[in-house]
Amino acid sequence: MSPPDRIGEFVDAVLSAFAEGTLTRLKLGGYHGPEAALKSAEARRVSIKAGERLSFVFRYQTQDITKNLTPEEAAHLLATGLVTDWRSARLETTGFDLQFERQGDRARLKRTAVDGRNAPDGGHDRVKNRPLTDTGKPWLRALGITGKDGQVRHDAQDKFRQINKMVEIFAPLIQGLDAKNPRILDMGAGKGYLDFALYDYLAGQGLPIEVIGVEMRPNLVADGNATAKASGFDGLRFEAGTILDYDPGGADAVIALHACDTATDDAIFQGIRAGAGLIAVAPCCHKQIRRQIEAGKPTTELDFLLRHGTFLEKQAEMVTDGLRALILEASGYRTKIFEFVSDAHTPKNNLIVAQRGGAGSRAAALDQIKAVKAMFGIDKHYLEGLLDL
Repeated sequence: MSPPDRIGEFVDAVLSAFAEGTLTRLKLGGYHGPEAALKSAEARRVSIKAGERLSFVFRYQTQDITKNLTPEEAAHLLATGLVTDWRSARLETTGFDLQFERQGDRARLKRTAVDGRNAPDGGHDRVKNRPLTDTGKPWLRALGITGKDGQVRHDAQDKFRQINKMVEIFAPLIQGLDAKNPRILDMGAGKGYLDFALYDYLAGQGLPIEVIGVEMRPNLVADGNATAKASGFDGLRFEAGTILDYDPGGADAVIALHACDTATDDAIFQGIRAGAGLIAVAPCCHKQIRRQIEAGKPTTELDFLLRHGTFLEKQAEMVTDGLRALILEASGYRTKIFEFVSDAHTPKNNLIVAQRGGAGSRAAALDQIKAVKAMFGIDKHYLEGLLDL
């Protein structure tokens, strides 16, 4: 039988098992589509507030991405993906296994009976593990995450997952600070998603905490303070000001998410200036160093990369953030850089975390900074100027 016929038969079997509640697992393998880092995918039936769904986990080389699809969306994914992108698929149910294999223009299905396999629990256990479990909080509604019914809005599901992920990352870092009453500055706070989430979670854990969101737009400052007051968050406030003009004195942690270009460096500088125990920034835009690479004279060994615009942009991002890490190390911080949310949410998903103390040699870091600048034809990193290095 032709591949389309076999694919149609397989999709029908998946939909029937889903409708009957007998589907235990669906696996996709042999991926050879356009996403180089994608390795495999698995799905199971889950019950969420929006209804019954097939929850797909797409396994990439460095991360997993979950998507909850309706039966119709899952059927479309299978019907199109099994034609070109996936060479194999396996449906496991309470009564049988169905294996799909495709080789070129030929496809086959193999059905094997099973006995004693229990029906799956359709509970969505990922929700249970989130740090923010009470969706009835007034700040969530004020920020547009939940509706009047106190449930997470359909168009805010991704944002709610991001907020929970940020709390998972930042809360332990703040709890690990050598401070009884941590003072946290969020530079360029915007609407304050992270500020409200962190304050809610950490205060709920019994940690006396002060969170200040620094934001230059007066309307967002006023809205944030009104919501904090309505939520009973006495230790959370928003203040008007620019990152570089704000006095960071007494800060135990300085955070900046997606401050554009050199505004990220302003936040790092303020954290170093305050002697903060923690500095954490998620950079956005890397124009300052890219312009210098374009105008400078990088070593000729890099020509094969830098002559391509898309590679130049990515290289500029890595060089900018790599230099930031080295400058932090020269300033007495130990650093690490990692992806803190999926790039399905935002391509600007790298987080630089710097913790005071335990850094290596300042002289060695400064030598490495000098070598990197020479390699890429860079005159001076903006952060160097702020610190007068």
